[in-house]
Amino acid sequence: MNIIEFSETSVQLTEAAPQIVGSGFTAPGNIYSAILSRNEAVKDARRLKDFQELRDKYVLKKVLFEDPLFPAEDSSLFYSEKFPLKLEWKRPSDICSNPQFILGGANRTDICQGDLGDCWLLAAIACLTLNDIVLKRVVPHDQSFTENYAGIFHFQFWRYGEWVDVVVDDRLPTYKNQLVFTRSGQKNEFWSALLEKAYAKLHGSYEALKGGNSLEAMEDFTGGLTEFYEITEAPKELYNIMRKALKRGSLMSCAIDVLVPTAQRTKTASGLVTGHAYSVTGVEQGKRKDGKDLMIRLVRVRDPWGVAPPPACKSNDWAALATSEQDKERLRPTEMCFEEFKKNFTKLEICNVTPDTLEDDQMLKWNVTTHEGRWVKGCSAGGCRNFPDTYWTNPQFRLVLLEADAKEKTCTVVVALMQKGRRKERCSGATLHNIGFAIYEMKGNQQQLPKDFFLYNASTARCKSYVNMREVTERFCLKPGEYVIIPSTFDPHKESEFLLRVFSESRKEKQFRAIFQQIAGDDMQINANELRTVLNRVVAKHKELKTEGFSLESCRSMIALMDTDGTGHLNLQEFNHLWNKIKKWKLVFTRYDTDKSSTISSFEMRNALTEAGFQLNNQLYDIICMRYANEHMELDFDSYISCLVRLEGMFRAFRAFDRDGDGIIKLNVFEVSSIIFFFICLLNINNKYLQAA
Repeated sequence: MNIIEFSETSVQLTEAAPQIVGSGFTAPGNIYSAILSRNEAVKDARRLKDFQELRDKYVLKKVLFEDPLFPAEDSSLFYSEKFPLKLEWKRPSDICSNPQFILGGANRTDICQGDLGDCWLLAAIACLTLNDIVLKRVVPHDQSFTENYAGIFHFQFWRYGEWVDVVVDDRLPTYKNQLVFTRSGQKNEFWSALLEKAYAKLHGSYEALKGGNSLEAMEDFTGGLTEFYEITEAPKELYNIMRKALKRGSLMSCAIDVLVPTAQRTKTASGLVTGHAYSVTGVEQGKRKDGKDLMIRLVRVRDPWGVAPPPACKSNDWAALATSEQDKERLRPTEMCFEEFKKNFTKLEICNVTPDTLEDDQMLKWNVTTHEGRWVKGCSAGGCRNFPDTYWTNPQFRLVLLEADAKEKTCTVVVALMQKGRRKERCSGATLHNIGFAIYEMKGNQQQLPKDFFLYNASTARCKSYVNMREVTERFCLKPGEYVIIPSTFDPHKESEFLLRVFSESRKEKQFRAIFQQIAGDDMQINANELRTVLNRVVAKHKELKTEGFSLESCRSMIALMDTDGTGHLNLQEFNHLWNKIKKWKLVFTRYDTDKSSTISSFEMRNALTEAGFQLNNQLYDIICMRYANEHMELDFDSYISCLVRLEGMFRAFRAFDRDGDGIIKLNVFEVSSIIFFFICLLNINNKYLQAA
């Protein structure tokens, strides 16, 4: 057969700065560590409590906070060189007489770039101000320099599947009493400077922020999905895509590539700067007010340097589009017509808060599965398919698609692969790898697919190319079935941790939510008894299972496995994720229930567990049969699901302690007691079974 070779593509970073003044196979448990939006309200409350407790401690002591993890020292500034000026760290009250956190509301004019090549970050911050809900999540507004002031502030960022709270003190680098890096247009406003400091702390230093793509920061502000367009290759409906993006709260930026990557940043004939990121803050269209049958399409871009747009790019069409004084005020900042935009800029970056396509008006609900993994040299860093001898050693992740679109007979899937920690590791010489992925159709085999499988089977879908960006995202339409996703670097032996997110359409979400809310009540939380009611109501519709439903013991085990916030209840997202797992396990059960008796024998159970992804030794198989099989050595559906839930819990607990990913864990006394207690609770083995063992 013909094997298609993969290609790699390089993407330029935007890092222009203004003139300086004076100068292996993954078993099931790993998908729980980074599920999006899981009971975030509870987690937010905990983060806020932690920050408030720390702040109140310093308020009570009447001492201003000094961050020991990001000190006011050169190590927080640069790791490879010294700053050309002698900087002094100052608190806002030492810079001006009446410092304010936010003055008159946060808006795009509050972000002016300083002497650091992080225009990509500032373009993303300017976009952030257009989405008030997202802004208030990233920049909590209930902070000030007066009430409960202790020199401590906090910000929230989406970090590889989880929202993290970053605490900083308010000491900022200055030169001659002026902020050196990001500053507001108003001298006594400091939210943008403190946000930049928190983001620098997240990555280790200010220097780590030099050069990047706005997509990276926009994703860290939203946890959304990224789209990247080379404007010369963009679809014809690009303008409508941009309009829908802003309407749905997406963040958007644009840039102009330099012709020679190593060349100095220059100005184009239109006066725009190459290698520099700009925010897209408005897209407007309409017919001329003079009645002429012409459509005016305008794009508003903003320069993080805070300078006025070059005259050659300005469009006067806004006056023809405006029909009221309000329109005149709203449209006045618009700089260029859409055709001029396409002629000047070379790339467009969009971060969508949801996976909904911008080419379709339909809003959908999505299920998300998140995997964490790593490529290890000589073990699981096999490179792309151009390297057949090692490609099969890459991590492999199963994907089961159950529900198809009634019209199209396919399932929409969005796959996003992100390499982790490369920016923070720049101080050690790390750079972005060229990454990508391929999807293969497969059936039944839950073990590591061997080398021959990839030699004789073509991929069903794959990313367009391997690219040196933090994240690669692609959208596919696949028929229902079983697949395996292979994420990899382009070349073998390139090491990195990664995050793989898979979004699949859920067209039954409204109905599903209604059933859940009917039983859960207004708090949208269910306990073990309520979980049993929900599951048994759904399972009763599957007559082929001939089951009496799940036992209370089984439901308690399920809650122990899925309850990530320790409430003893499941919310809608947790229950939805549990139900998706049960549906996948049901497929395996049905496959091995060859006589349609709604049971599987203890011998069939061995193969079923292998297909479900659990590799166990003979002693564990014996214990499972003793624990879950009846007197006829058969397992019904309830016993089968209970077994898989508890096995997955143990795999998950092991991975939590396997910090190096080498399959070996080292525990101290406290950890040993904790894991023993966890296993006892999870297994729920009573004296009868202990004696039998």
